[in-house]
Amino acid sequence: MRQIFKQSFAILSFSLLILTGCKKDFLDVNEDPNRVTDDNITAELIFPAAAEGVGATPVGARADGAGAQTNMQFAQNWIGYMASNGDFARDPTQTTYNIDFTFGDNLFQTRYGVLFDLHQCEIKALAGNDTALAAASMILSAKMFQELVDLFGNIPYSQAFQVSTITRPAYDKAEDIYQSLQLRLDTAISYLKITAAPKKFAAADIVNHGNVDKWIKLANTLKLRLLIRQSEVSGFNPGAEIAKIFADPNQNVLGKGESVSVNPGYVNDVNKQSPFYANYGYTPTDVIATSSTNANDYIVNILAGTNDPRISRYFTPVGTAFVGDVYGDEPGNIPPGNQSSYFGPGLISSPTQDQWILPSYESLFFEAEAIARGWVTISGQTAQSVYQDAVTESFTWLGVPDPVNAAATYMANNTIADFANAGADPASQAKFIVYQKYLANVGIDPQESYSDQRRLNFLPTGFISVNPSKVSNTLPLRLLYPQSEYTTNAENVLKEGTINAFTSKIFWEP
Repeated sequence: MRQIFKQSFAILSFSLLILTGCKKDFLDVNEDPNRVTDDNITAELIFPAAAEGVGATPVGARADGAGAQTNMQFAQNWIGYMASNGDFARDPTQTTYNIDFTFGDNLFQTRYGVLFDLHQCEIKALAGNDTALAAASMILSAKMFQELVDLFGNIPYSQAFQVSTITRPAYDKAEDIYQSLQLRLDTAISYLKITAAPKKFAAADIVNHGNVDKWIKLANTLKLRLLIRQSEVSGFNPGAEIAKIFADPNQNVLGKGESVSVNPGYVNDVNKQSPFYANYGYTPTDVIATSSTNANDYIVNILAGTNDPRISRYFTPVGTAFVGDVYGDEPGNIPPGNQSSYFGPGLISSPTQDQWILPSYESLFFEAEAIARGWVTISGQTAQSVYQDAVTESFTWLGVPDPVNAAATYMANNTIADFANAGADPASQAKFIVYQKYLANVGIDPQESYSDQRRLNFLPTGFISVNPSKVSNTLPLRLLYPQSEYTTNAENVLKEGTINAFTSKIFWEP
């Protein structure tokens, strides 16, 4: 666990090293304004870099030479969105699902690095009575902690950042972390409602630009996401939490046009482009950013087979057709990169584009599922009406021309999209809604789709790797704890027992 903090930003790490060996009145000399100290490393300086990290880490560098994952590329492939083209040998670890303890190591450490910075920002903001910036840090932390739990299960949480007293933090139960995140999000909302946010909050806020209402809606949307994820837990009753989320009709969850994204000022220069564009778009010299990864044949067939106009926003055609690669197949059986569909303008519009954190349509899909399950009743809205809004919002978000009419035509002409085919019972309607969320999340939020598949097993067959050496015909239920934990925090990680990627379930998995 100690290695995690090496991932934190250099300026914060450097300041902590200085403060360990120096006193503020050392030699009783005048303060140097250019010297890094705990006083001038403020919450306002930490927050922009930490917030950018929340958007960047899921789409940062791809797997390293040893196959360790630093982003969610494995989920893009596993869930049927992307695949390697015929110019490259298939990944022997990822395409067989034979993952080991190094597979998620970098992913684990980079996220804890961002979480450490958010924690420092929260502490410093509260010390300076800036409850708004503290709340924003708590909200982004909640998002990242849920995503870590959804991948690894029990993880260091309550002791994670007590670095001066606890260097080997204990593991908290995943369900306890979920409950704590609900409470912390409630606290964040109360912080945002205390007083008007100071002007310095808006200056530091590169996410919602000081819009307190939008931060409250993001917090409530994350609360709803936590509840949705637990839908298959026996005896689960979210009534009280749902009531809190929708108590205020003006501050419940993110709605149309209320996507949450981050942009510190991306430019078309080396290491300064928007993260997704830098990874899947083009270099500053206009060369494709990834020569190995293209569209997956699975998703191309679904989109093309339903005349879904979003296909031309997700991918580019090869001539007049969209061409995908079969995941896990022999390179000789797969089209080379120049004959496979690359990523389209809905995903890579500009090197300066905002990096999404939570798209607006996802929130609407959460709300539609909550209504379908009977968890909430909202005046003037039904599961069908909110579902239709969610699909339309996906078309709008991607830049489909005439999105309202295009979405209406798509839903009217396809059984997988017409809510009349959703079924009458809540479980069937939930799966119907989640399938369309999956189609809206192509390339955008593969972790949400990976979690939904493990939760509801809703996908039609065909997305599993065709590598004959695969160890399972189903996706892993989780990632294994990283090797770095067994090296630096062995006593605590070993208490979790023997972990198996296919039998050791996350608490919410049925």
